[in-house]
Amino acid sequence: QVQLVESGGGLVQPGGSLRLSCVASGSDIAINTMRWYRQAPGKEREWVAEITSGASPNYAHSVKGRFTISTDNPKKMVYLQMNSLKPEDTAVYYCNADIWSARRLQNYWGQGTQVTVSS
Repeated sequence: QVQLVESGGGLVQPGGSLRLSCVASGSDIAINTMRWYRQAPGKEREWVAEITSGASPNYAHSVKGRFTISTDNPKKMVYLQMNSLKPEDTAVYYCNADIWSARRLQNYWGQGTQVTVSS
């Protein structure tokens, strides 16, 4: 059974930094693309960033230059380094990935981790 588990959320002051982590688990899996989404209260879930092995990462305009997505492929982990955080970055952040398992490519979601930016 494939699972994604996020960690690293919390409360941070404006201008501060946080690093989110997401680990994929399961037998004989291969990760294609990993993404971060976020959902603020009362708003729809929005795409934040994504990375595919061998390709340049992509970012939403609202976070470009402040957030960095990276992976540790042997550990099957993806990170989101968030700098210069703003109150409008407050949201539940979700890990999302396209993963090969049992010769099928499927999309998976984590349970989310809360990020609150407030003084």
